[in-house]
Formats: sequence, structure tokens, C-alpha cells
Amino acid sequence: MQENINERLRQHEILLHISNVMTAQLDVSALLTLIINSAVDLLVGNAGVIALRDESGELHIHAAAHIPQSQWSAFNTLVSRYNTNPNHVFSHEDLIDTRHLLPITLRQMTALAMTYHGTQIGVIFVFRAAVNVAFNNDEHVLLSAFANQAAIAVTNARLFQSLIREKQHLAAIVEQSIDGVMILDGRWRITAFNRAMELLTGWERSEASGRPCAEVVGIQTTTGDNLCRIDCPLQRPHIGNVVQAEGWITARDGRRRYIQNTYTIQRDTHGVMLGAIANVRDITQQKIESEMQNTFISVISHELKTPVSIIRGYAEILSRPDMQLQTDQVHSFGQIIIEEADRLTHEINSLLEVSRIQLNAIPLEITQWPFAPLIDQVTNRFHGQAQQQGITFDIRIPSDLPDIQADRERTRLVCENLITNAIKYSPDGGLVRIQARSDNGLAIISVTDHGIGIPLEEQSRVFDRFYRVDNRLRRETQGFGLGLFLAKMIVEAQHGQIWVESRPNNGSRFSFSLPLAIAQVKGESIDDEAVVIDLAKDKSND
Repeated sequence: MQENINERLRQHEILLHISNVMTAQLDVSALLTLIINSAVDLLVGNAGVIALRDESGELHIHAAAHIPQSQWSAFNTLVSRYNTNPNHVFSHEDLIDTRHLLPITLRQMTALAMTYHGTQIGVIFVFRAAVNVAFNNDEHVLLSAFANQAAIAVTNARLFQSLIREKQHLAAIVEQSIDGVMILDGRWRITAFNRAMELLTGWERSEASGRPCAEVVGIQTTTGDNLCRIDCPLQRPHIGNVVQAEGWITARDGRRRYIQNTYTIQRDTHGVMLGAIANVRDITQQKIESEMQNTFISVISHELKTPVSIIRGYAEILSRPDMQLQTDQVHSFGQIIIEEADRLTHEINSLLEVSRIQLNAIPLEITQWPFAPLIDQVTNRFHGQAQQQGITFDIRIPSDLPDIQADRERTRLVCENLITNAIKYSPDGGLVRIQARSDNGLAIISVTDHGIGIPLEEQSRVFDRFYRVDNRLRRETQGFGLGLFLAKMIVEAQHGQIWVESRPNNGSRFSFSLPLAIAQVKGESIDDEAVVIDLAKDKSND
């Protein structure tokens, strides 16, 4: 009697201790190993296995006591039998199939379901090798209580690991996001900061963590004030759970970026902010394009209004019956009207061309033609304008340059744009050099001037729509900033490339490539010795 009482006390002490240990263990694999080893020790068994149900409801062995993993397959029949009929009463006969697969002979067994909230999540099998030591009812009751505790522990561990996986998955998504993502606490301090935010702001996450958003991001208003300090979007009254803010920020390395910040706010039941997730998008390019288009609207209004006003003014003079005009005056006024009408037509055609490009509707007529006559045609057109400024054309085109295979009229437009710019930005009495050479099946055409040049930081943008280099001649020269954009689109539509080389106060060289009608042998080049132009060379040395 006393021995039975002592044994039960021992079992209950072990059960209490194991329950406490299981509750603290959140690693599923380690927990299952602990459970099956504890179950075997609790019932003084020789071996045991534990099987859990997967998402399809099938049982699979996940841990074992005193049985190597290589021998788990010996119990597949048992597990399958239980999976088919959980009410099956197991006996030593069910172990016959395992005897030739295991190094030890198992003769007694018991199986108890692990149940949580009425759902069977798995089963515990405990085995004994003794011949006449079967599991009694008290041991079944004890194992049943243990199995229920184990089911709770396994469910909690599974939930915990599921949360960990979800957190890791979410963290990976946030980290790989092309947009900046940061998480703020209820005091507007940063608790999470992804890689895109590091690149955007120049702050490392270890430094940004714990700092106020206003210090790290610091969106600036149009007056240069810190928006986060004078009008924090998260502190505005009567706002919803999603709020946006836009503005310029300055990164640690001095780069300026225009960002759009979308905050998703978390609140408690009283509406107090608990935290916020901020999605930060770099829209610098969109902002620049928007400002350029606004500038374009202003410029186009002026550029179109000016010739119309001039035409109207001279037309009114010519139509007045009281005006006694000399023949040469009438001729002069008429010539001015024609020139202004031509300029107006040119600007309208540029706008129409941009529209066609944006609609991918550039009609190309690819033919073979010699380049030299086209350049003669273009330079003859600008001869009068060049002569007024004392500008000389230096044309260097090899006589054996193969024909070009491209759209002649579109290529003429490209050459006109480049030569027009060269004349505009060249000093009086300057030189504009036009040259061509062949290289690996391509014609390389260049237009070089000795004007004011283009700053390095602006060279990557000269081919953008509506962009005009910011220099002292900008206000003096007319145009929408579409010429180089059109040139780039036309050249690229013909499988060529266009680029610029320039140094401030030493001129610019614009070059583009087009396919030749006769492909050159790779490495062969028809070139003029004087083709290479040193942009750093002073124009006085030409």
C-alpha cells in the first residue's frame, strides 16, 4: 500500500515538474523530444514515439525515445493503424511486425491521444520490453493527463513558431521592399528601419533606431522648415488612420530627395496613437518632371505668344490705310512675318513630334543614302545665321564613308537640332565642327562647338523632355527644351545611341551612331586623322 502511494507521489511530482518545463519550452522539436522522453520515464517504459497530425490530418512520427531515427519506419504500421482507427485497442500482437526491424523486442504498449480543445493533434506511444508487465488503468489515467498537458504545450509552441515564421516573413518583405519602410512607436521614435530607408536617408538602422522620425527623415517645407517639427502629420487633429506628407529631405551625404510618406496609424480604443507604419517613396524624378512641365507651360506660353504678337503687330501696320510705307519697308515687314511664322511652325511641329513619340507612333522610312549631301543641305540652311555670328563650319567627312541605313528626314532633324544648338551656344567668330567616321558597322557622327559647355552634373539630363541647361544664355535663347529629347528618341528608334562630352568653358561635343548600309569588319574603322577633338584645348589653338 505504502509503495503504491509513494509511486503515485513520485509520478505526480514528475508530472508537475514536466508540465512546468514543457510550458517554458517553445521550440517544437526540443519540446517533442522532452515529451516522449518524459512519458517513457513517467511510465517506466523502454521506448516511445510521438506522432503529430499534419495539415492533411495524417499522422507522422516527429520524435522518439531510445529509438534511432533510422528505425522510426518500423512503427509506420502502428501509426497508420491508429490513424485509421483511433479507438483501436492495441496489444502485444500489434508489435509483432516491429520485432524483426528493431534490435530490442517490445512486448507491451499503450497509446494515448494528445487532444486540445476537442481536436486530436497527435498520439503518444510508450513501449515496454518486459513479458508480464502490462500497462494498467492507473498508468493510462496518468498518461492521459500528461498527454493533455503535452497537447497544450505543443499547440502553444506551434503557435509561437508560426508567429516567428510570420514575423520573419514580414521582416523579409519589409527588408526587400523597394520603398522605404519604418515603424514608429507611440512617441514617434523609430523601432524598425529597412535597407531602402538606409539608402534614402544615409542613416544606418542601428543609428536610426530609437531616434525621433523628425531627426532622421526631417521632411522640409517650401520655406526650408522641418515639417515634422512644426506640423507633424501624425499630430494633426481630426485625421484618419492613413495620412500623407510630401517634401524634400536631405540625406547625410548631402543628396536631396523628394519623398512621399504614407503613414498608417495604429490607435487604441480611445483613439490614442500606439504607433505607425510609414511607407516612404522616392518620387524625386516625378517631382522634377512635374516642375519641368510647369516650367514648360510657362515657356510655351511665352514662346508661342511672342511670334503671334509680332505677326499681329506687323500685320496691323501693313493693313492700316493711313500708313504710307516704302516698298523696302513692306518687304522687310513681310520678311519678319514669314520668319516668325516659320519659327511658330517649327515649335508646333516639335510639340507634335513629342506627342507622336509618346504614342509610339514615329513613322520611319529606312533607306540607304550618303551622309555628306545631307550635311551640305543642313549647313546651307543655317549659313545665313552662322554668317551673322561669324561662325565657321568645319566639315570633315571621309569620302569613302559607306552609305547610312536610316530614315533620312528624321536624321536630318537630329543634325539640325545639334547644329542649331552649336550655333546658339558658340561665341561670335567661333567654329562648329561636323565630322563622321565608321566603326564596326556604325556611322559615328559628331557636332562640336567651342561654347560655354555643360556642367558635368547636368550632362545626364540634357536629353530629358523640357530640360534646358541652366546658364547665362538660357534666357537669351529660345526653345522649349525638346530638341535633344527628340534627337534621342529618333536615334534610339533607329537602333542607335546619342551622347555628350563637355567641359565648362571648353565647348561640347554631341555624338550619335546609326547603322551603315554595308557592315564593316569588326575592328575596321574609316577615320580622319583630325577627328579626335580635345575638348580641353583652348579654342584659340584651332
